[in-house]
Amino acid sequence: QVQLVESGGGLVQSGGSLRLSCAASGFTFRTAIMSWHRQGPGKERELVADISRLGDSTNYADSVKGRFTISRDDAKNTVDLQMNGLKSEDTGVYFCGADLGWMGDWWGQGTQVTVSS
Repeated sequence: QVQLVESGGGLVQSGGSLRLSCAASGFTFRTAIMSWHRQGPGKERELVADISRLGDSTNYADSVKGRFTISRDDAKNTVDLQMNGLKSEDTGVYFCGADLGWMGDWWGQGTQVTVSS
């Protein structure tokens, strides 16, 4: 079955960096559009970044442009999110997502990121 397992979350001071990783299994990874979403306290889930099947196109939320970088490794079936210059408003649960077309959208359980000011 489809599985997405996030790792790399934690507590970091404002201005610091974290690297999130998502390990995918149960589907043909190269056929999926992969993404990271987040849900802050009292907020709705929002798209942070996504990356195309070939990895040649990326899209970022305005709030993270220039600070976050999404990347994928089709050999390892992983998608990472490098987060630099973290701010308190980046605090939230970060979810890995896979758009599998007709097979629908799938989500991981999430990993907590807390940025202290």
